[in-house]
Order: sequence, then structure tokens, then C-alpha cells
Amino acid sequence: MINKEPDRECGGEEAEEEAALASDVTPSSSSSSGNSFKFLSRHHSSKTKVGMTAAFEPRLKCSVSLNSSPAENCNPTFSYRELAAATNNFRRESLIGEGGFGSVYKGKIESTGQVVAIKKLDPTGVQGSKEFLVEVLMLSLLRHPNLIDLVGFCAEGEQRLLIYEYLPLGSLEYHLHDLTPYMKPLDWNTRMKIAAGIAKGLDYLHSQADPPVIHRDLKSSNILLDEGFHPKLSDFGLAKFGPTKGKTHVSTRVMGTQGYCAPEYYETGKLTMKSDIYCFGIVLLEIITGRRAMDTTLERGQQTLLEWSRPLLKNLKDGSNLVQIADQRLKGQFSASVLCQAIDVALMCLRDESWLRPPMKDVVCAMNYLTTQRFDCSRTHDTRDGHGKDGRISREEGKHEKMTDVRGAEDASAESRKLNKDQERERAVAEAKLWAETCRAKMQLFARSEFDE
Repeated sequence: MINKEPDRECGGEEAEEEAALASDVTPSSSSSSGNSFKFLSRHHSSKTKVGMTAAFEPRLKCSVSLNSSPAENCNPTFSYRELAAATNNFRRESLIGEGGFGSVYKGKIESTGQVVAIKKLDPTGVQGSKEFLVEVLMLSLLRHPNLIDLVGFCAEGEQRLLIYEYLPLGSLEYHLHDLTPYMKPLDWNTRMKIAAGIAKGLDYLHSQADPPVIHRDLKSSNILLDEGFHPKLSDFGLAKFGPTKGKTHVSTRVMGTQGYCAPEYYETGKLTMKSDIYCFGIVLLEIITGRRAMDTTLERGQQTLLEWSRPLLKNLKDGSNLVQIADQRLKGQFSASVLCQAIDVALMCLRDESWLRPPMKDVVCAMNYLTTQRFDCSRTHDTRDGHGKDGRISREEGKHEKMTDVRGAEDASAESRKLNKDQERERAVAEAKLWAETCRAKMQLFARSEFDE
């Protein structure tokens, strides 16, 4: 996928916003694009960017200037000398990641003793000063357990560095797609926990931030994991404020990563919160299947995750389809009913008509429920979910339960049977708002598949 209008200029509100920001800071580099957090231990994967230049939003309730003092900003500034000392002068032993934007180093701030991740932007790289400033502005104002914390920044001369909290487990992409032989694959319960955390972070951006924020580049490489696999959204260089004052969308250049971009945004450049929800649906499918959103090594017609999964989603009652669509590294260690419910949530988020996609608050409700349906790996036999004595799903026994049976009585663990009233309410809302429309979502998906054929 490429940008149909890569050189489209900003117009109207977007041009005014860029002009407003120009009075605060003069960019030292005009090059710009999305950034991708690449860990060194991962193989380089295909991440073709959609679009050439990023626009940004200067309308913030708290003004942040690159040349202001720490007291004037929401986050402190650091001198280049401080950061060089923190990383042993940016030696390769401190390098933990790299990409088109530059390099990421692990360091320790001498004055505080805090261990941090320091992103050093390459002046000739793909991330320009505009994206750098957007990230400083956004993360200076946004605070949530599922968003990465910005510790500070450095804008000294031509140097541009961002200092984040250090998250030791790396990215979600790393754990899904680039496992080393010594790493243990994510189990089903951990995957649902991560998906629920991602949903909460997006819900905060869409519903609680004022004005609302559209991430615009949600993908597995931009989801970092803290201890206990606690997910945090990162890389806000492409973020924009959502529509306000009765407007339905924000008109902007098409930016993002191939395989994640919502169809209506790609076609029209009209950005809404629903674009992020589509991205979440792709990420959720990645979590379920263990496959990349875009894999150019496959034959045409199967390179995107949605294209690959569509034939399997046509008949989930077939136990063999469940086995194929679930990540093979799970080795059948999951509940078939919960797997199907997770797929239903993904399909709702991936509907072609953006207005039919559920708001993130409803997705959070559904994912919270799924996290309570924990799979007990110690079980040796469960005919209801199709797990034989070896824990795998059989063709005959792994038949899909009705989607209305969301309580999963025989599948529920002792913990889930003791749900409190709030959790029961979440279950009911999730059932009513999401899974009741699953058939319509599937019909739309398969109708489009037949049309394409």
C-alpha cells in the first residue's frame, strides 16, 4: 500500500496549526515520517510507511517550548552532556534498539539514578523536528498507566533526544514475531491481558483526554511491555487531536504503517478515532494468530493478515479452522469459546463502515470480560472446548459454542465464577453491544471477500 497523494499539502485548519507552531520552534530538519521502535534482537520486518510527511497539532492547553526551562515544561530538559554520561557516551554496549529515526540506548541518569531509554534522533533520519515536538507535547500532557512515560527531552543545538521510562520486556512485536529459541511464547492469558491494556490506553486517548487524541500509528512494534507484561502505548510522533466543535473528522495527510491503516482513512485522508479502533482490530488479530499484519514473503492475496485470515473466519465451527487461526505456538492451550469471542471483538473493530465499529469503551468492557475467562493450563480434558488429553483441540470436539453463551459456565475458572457486580455488568454490556452483532460483521467481511474474488 502506498500513499495515493504523497505530496498533498496541508490546507485549512492544518495549515493554520502548523503556522501557529512555527512561532514556537524552528524545525532543524524537514524530513518526517512515522517511526518504528526496532529492537536489535529482532529480525528486520517489512514496515512500509503510508505517506511521506506528518502533520501535527499545536493546540494544547499547556505550552511546551524546546528552548524553555524545566520549570516551564511538563517534563524536564536534559543537557546533551548528561545523556552522554548516562549512556557511556552512547557506546554500542548501551544500544538496545534502532530504526529509521535513529538509535535507542539504555542509560542511567546520574542525578536521579533512574534507568531510562534514550531515543537519539538521527538528523538525517525519517523523524523530523515536527514529530519530535509532537511527541514532547503529547506525552507532557497525557498520563495513564497504559501510556509510556516521557521522563524528559534534549533539544540542544542540532541534537534531538527523547528520554522515556525503561520498559525491560521490549515490544509486543518482539514477543509475537521475533522470539529467540530461548524465549517462551506468550500464553493465552497473557495475550488477553495485553490486549485489554492496549484497549484501556486507547480509551483514555479517545474518551478521557481533552481534547481527544488519535494515535494514528498503533501497531505491535509501538506497544512496549513493562514487568508482568503490562502494555504501554508509545511513539506519539504521528498523533493528532481528534475532531472538536461538532466536526466529524480531521483532514490530514495519510500516515501510518501498511497493514494497519483503516480503509476509509487511506482512501479519503479523513481521520477519526475509528481509525485507531481499526488498528486495534489488526493488533488483536496479531495477538490471536501470532502472524504479522503485513508479510510480503507470502503470495499476493495473502500478504495482509486480514486477507490471510478471511477464509478461516468463514467457518469457525470447524475445529480445524480454529487450530489454524490460533498461534501454533499456543499448542492448543486456550479455550475455543474464548478464542471465538476474541475473534468476534476483532471483527467488530475491523468493519468496513467506520461508524459501525464499537467505541473503545465498549471494547475495553469486552476485553475486561475476556481476561476473567482464564485458561487453566493444568487441565487435561475438556470436551466442551474440544481439548483432548494432550490439551489440543480436536476436529469434532472443538466446535464453536453459541456466541450468546458468553458466561462459559463449564469453561469458567473458580475465579471467574466469583465475579463481582461490576464484572457481571461488564459481561452483560460486552454481550449486548459487541457479540450480538457478530453475524453482521462476519457477513460483511465475507461478502467483501466474495466480491474481491
